[in-house]
Amino acid sequence: MISLRFRDPDLPPYSCVVAGRRRRVLDLPLIGWLAVIWVLLWGNVSWANAVNGVVVAVIVCLVFPLPVVNLGLRLHPLGIVRLVVHLLVDMYTSGVKVARQMFDSRPYRAAVLAVPLRCRSDLMLTATAVAVSNVPDGSVVEVRRANATLFLHILEADDPAAADRARRSVWRMEELVVRAFGDRAEIERVRAAPPRGDGR
Repeated sequence: MISLRFRDPDLPPYSCVVAGRRRRVLDLPLIGWLAVIWVLLWGNVSWANAVNGVVVAVIVCLVFPLPVVNLGLRLHPLGIVRLVVHLLVDMYTSGVKVARQMFDSRPYRAAVLAVPLRCRSDLMLTATAVAVSNVPDGSVVEVRRANATLFLHILEADDPAAADRARRSVWRMEELVVRAFGDRAEIERVRAAPPRGDGR
């Protein structure tokens, strides 16, 4: 007999258990992505293709089960909207800034700035680094997991105000990422004041 369980404390969110001879975990977001890929491969958006995609995705997940991994990912719709809006605005303003610097004849002194972060999970560290790297003037050189520090390449390193702006920008991006995808513990962390570390 096959039964479905959608709430299990041992499972990551957005997943369910197919209980039968063998216990199988279905990752619902993965099934959704596989169904989308199926529809895109057929090149025809229809209810039949969508249903077939879901069926095929479920079969693939049952035949080739993945290990259960709880990433600590939570989806906060309002936080996601804020993050997307901030990214779009930041990408535009930073693009204008980089274009202005290209036509500026004065020399710039570059440096690598160490920015300590408040989040500790690998997922939030990676997501913050990716979000910062997507902004034109944010070039992440390294992410040090041991002490949750992000190393950022900046221009105008001789200007203390520019370095301070870069730190505040990274901390703001970290807060937006965590409020969009973080769990309760990570959100509590980013509510605290940013750590002070002025390494260059």
